[in-house]
Amino acid sequence: MTSPLDLTRLGEAKQSFATRRAMLAETRGLLVSGVRPAAGDLVLARVEQVGHHARLELPDGRRSRLYEGDEIVVAYGARYAPDQFEAEVPANLGPCDLIAGGGLAGRVLKRHRQVGAPTRIAPCGLLADSEGRALNLARWAVSTPAPGGRPTVIVVAGTSMNAGKTTTAACLIRGLKRAGLRVGAAKVTGTGSGGDLWAMVDAGAKPAMDFTDLGHASTFKVPEAELVRVATALLDHLAAAEVDAAVIEIADGLFQAETAALLSASAFTERVDAVLFAAGEAAGAAHGVDWLRRRGLPVVGVTGLLSASPLAAREAVAATGAAVLTSQELSDPEVAPGLVLRPRAEPIGVAALTA
Repeated sequence: MTSPLDLTRLGEAKQSFATRRAMLAETRGLLVSGVRPAAGDLVLARVEQVGHHARLELPDGRRSRLYEGDEIVVAYGARYAPDQFEAEVPANLGPCDLIAGGGLAGRVLKRHRQVGAPTRIAPCGLLADSEGRALNLARWAVSTPAPGGRPTVIVVAGTSMNAGKTTTAACLIRGLKRAGLRVGAAKVTGTGSGGDLWAMVDAGAKPAMDFTDLGHASTFKVPEAELVRVATALLDHLAAAEVDAAVIEIADGLFQAETAALLSASAFTERVDAVLFAAGEAAGAAHGVDWLRRRGLPVVGVTGLLSASPLAAREAVAATGAAVLTSQELSDPEVAPGLVLRPRAEPIGVAALTA
């Protein structure tokens, strides 16, 4: 059943970052019953109780404080975040949760012990077009570009969320940019949020894109074939921009299903020239580097939180034989190009540890 929607009301709602590509002017009504939400469907919802996510990221990156009674435009999606929530797309339009500050609606299944209850929202209805069809992010996905050049592709992976992947990617972008190279970047998996994308933009990546540009609010539960299509399409867009280097961040850790699938898919890995692996300690680094090498991926360095500790870095060098690179080294225009454009066999970085 479709209900009329006053576009003035829609215009006053807070639109989320994850829905930034959506042309809300195409909305002609609300689907309020007889529908099951799908991942990517846009929903107008009312904030019922503010919880863990007390702010909503807007399309421009500003984080707007939420108040009970606010109406927001978000997208349905699933979430996998060990430090926050596991969540799914609900089966109906009943009350649910704001599962990400970037603007995802879902039903929380589990949460980290140290994370508070999610912000509760009440869907008013799915946004619908003139034919009564639900508006989905896939409607505004960027088109596949014509074949371009072949930039050097550097993947940043890690042990889990908060291992230091985004900092690694941003510092590498900065180092390559300072060396005079044209650098593009993409976050190919994860949950729709601007933090990582803005970090890439701030470091100098142009263009910087993510999976939301391909019509997904989240990549959790996305089938492998579509996951590979999204990742390779983002690579194609960076290549079409004629960048010299493409820095690619993959969310979460190697045990996360979509991360493991993508890093095991030859259609994606055959385009990878170098991998930097972010870890918090040497044991995680040792396993991760071994996991990647067994899949034929060219690991050129270990990065992340452990690089701040000389002792942890020393352990990682001994365990992996790989370079341990600090943020400062990745940002160095003398180091970054040689690392990824001409991979070295011998460990480099943290020179004092290996001297």
